[in-house]
Amino acid sequence: MHRRFALILLASTALLAGCAGEPRREGRLDPRIVERLNAVSLDPAQAGRILNAYRASLGLNPLKPDPRLMAMAQRQADAMAAQNSLSHDADGSFASRVTAAGLDSARTAENLGGGYYSAEEAFEGWRKSPGHDQNLRLKEATRYGIALSKDPRTRYRTWWVLIVASEPEVRREMGAPAPTQTMWFGNNARPVR
Repeated sequence: MHRRFALILLASTALLAGCAGEPRREGRLDPRIVERLNAVSLDPAQAGRILNAYRASLGLNPLKPDPRLMAMAQRQADAMAAQNSLSHDADGSFASRVTAAGLDSARTAENLGGGYYSAEEAFEGWRKSPGHDQNLRLKEATRYGIALSKDPRTRYRTWWVLIVASEPEVRREMGAPAPTQTMWFGNNARPVR
């Protein structure tokens, strides 16, 4: 019984350590790395041009920047850097973040990246990964949000998040007059009267 308890305790400790991410770098940082990291920046419009040029080459519609998705992406990037963990759950589960933002989960996707020193590098990495590339090609998407967070003491130093989504679901309060537009219920659209 004592051995079983020790194994459970050891497994619990390992799980908790995994949630916290890797330890941060200690000591003096290499000035060249800090200088290189300081030069990394994100221009959301440039990122949109990269994304839309790729989508156009595939015959897909262009996406427009969305301030709400930008803020959502920034919170996720900052949370990953703070936790030193490349995880869709850093700022809460992806599903809960999508629901809180009023997005249709079937038409919303998130790409994460770490260690890229430019938007071009991030998009190149995402295009080379089948799952991430599928998100870049999301046919129903109409808008995007992208963010970058940096911390020289973390594993990747740069933390990237791209969110693409369709238009938000139309929600109405109980007792409010019915809208005359289409509302989304899961993957099926139907007119609401």
